[in-house]
Parts: sequence; C-alpha cells; structure tokens
Amino acid sequence: MSSNLAMSVLSAVEFLLSAVLAFLFFNRGLQRRFPSMGYYLALRVASAPVLTILLYIQSQPWGRNYFVGYFLVYWSVYIASAVLLFFVSMEVFRSALSAFSGLTRLGTVVFRWAALVSLIVSFSTASFAHRGLLSIPDLAVGLMRSVSILELCLLAFLCVCMNALDLSARDMAFGIALGFGVMSTNDFVIVSLISHHASLTAPLQFVYQSVVLAALGTWVAYCAVPERARKPVVIPANSTIYRWNEIASALGHTGTQVAVQQPANSFFLTDVEKVVDKVLSRNLRESESK
Repeated sequence: MSSNLAMSVLSAVEFLLSAVLAFLFFNRGLQRRFPSMGYYLALRVASAPVLTILLYIQSQPWGRNYFVGYFLVYWSVYIASAVLLFFVSMEVFRSALSAFSGLTRLGTVVFRWAALVSLIVSFSTASFAHRGLLSIPDLAVGLMRSVSILELCLLAFLCVCMNALDLSARDMAFGIALGFGVMSTNDFVIVSLISHHASLTAPLQFVYQSVVLAALGTWVAYCAVPERARKPVVIPANSTIYRWNEIASALGHTGTQVAVQQPANSFFLTDVEKVVDKVLSRNLRESESK
C-alpha cells in the first residue's frame, strides 16, 4: 500500500469515527450538558467533506485558482475550532465542579483570566513574518496554541483533584478532557519534531493521525458506555475543599451592610458626664458633713 493511499484510508477512518461520535453524542443528549462540544463535533463532521473536495479540486491542473478558497475555508474552520475548544474546556471545568457552586463561580473567573494571559503570551511570542492573508495561519496557530495549553492545564487539574471532587474516570467531563489533552500533547510533540515543509505522507504524519484516531476512539467509548450517575457529594464540614468553597461563595457577595454612626456631640456628652459626677460627689460630701 502506497503512503498516499494509507493516508487517505486514515483520513476516511477519522471522518467515520467523527460521524459515529457525533451520532452517539447527540443520541445520548449530551449536547444539553456540553453544547459547545456538540457544535465542535458538528463543525468537524461538516467541514471534513468540504475540505476534501476543495483539496481535490486544488490538486487538479485546472484547479490551481481555487487555492485561495481552500486556504480561507481551512483556516476559518481552524480558528472556529479553537474558539469552540475554549468554551468546551470551560464547560468541562464547570461540570467537574458542579457540586461546588462557590468554586465554580470563582474558578470560572480565574479560568477566563488564565485564557486571556495565555492568549497574550502566545500572540506575543508568535513570529508574524507574513503579511496580508498569509498572516492568518500565524494568528490561528497562536490561538490554537493558547487553547491547547488550557486543555493540558485542565486535564492536569482534573487528574490531581479527582478524589476531592468525587469525579470518576468514567465521567464524560473527564473523558472529554482526556481526549483533548492527548490531542494537545500530540500537537506540541509532532510540531516540535516535524519540519514545516514536510509532506502529508511523512512518517510523523502517520503517527499524528494515529493519535488523533486514538483520541476519537476514546470519545466513542465514553459515549457508548453508560456513564455512572454522579451522586451528591458528601464531605465533612472540616474538610479543606469545603472551606475553600465557603470562602469562594463569600467572595463577591457584600452581604448586609451595617452603618456605624459615631455620636455627633461626643465631646459635649463627655463634659456633661463629668459635671454630673462632680455635682454628685459634692452633694455626697455635704450630706456626710451634716
């Protein structure tokens, strides 16, 4: 089997897995819990045949003029995917902390600031060596890099706090974070090893595609296997995470405000008390002398 045919087979398998995943995801009604994930899967399935057709047209001798169309569609889908992945990460974070309303609210604020800082760092370190339309890939890659960092941080957070959050490894939130964490690691490793001018049939491209298929297969397994129902989290009142949740709940709530007013004539009242004390003391001495 030639390398071109092997890559075509892997691409076809990826599309089929994405279609099966989208079917299982929407069939179980998971889009109500993770709406952004539903949009991401729909975009992935819908864009694959369009990009394949445009790539085929571009590869033909008569289709050279359609390069701009493929270029714009591909990078538009890439940027839209990066934006959706940010909202997916936030949905996973909220789902994992759903039992702790205070930490969920505070963590969402921290999550947004972390996303902003990561975005600024990624764009500030990107090399914008191109101008015009050719600067779009630089922007898109910087955006996806910042989202990938968030995905890895989210997966690390869930792995460390699973016991405290009473989160099962079979929970769909953990499964989504695991899949995106694997994809992000795959992106960082392959991008650092592969050349920018490597062909689509380079050996590392097959490794990259295989890891993507493994991540999609993991999601298919999570959607196919019944999820264990999350029970109400019961924690002792003296536990650390309970105190953190109470502190986080108190932050941002002003509560009842009490106005403490100082007496306006405090010095005058003090003088009156002294005069009264002197009068009482003098009367007492006069009564004793009599």
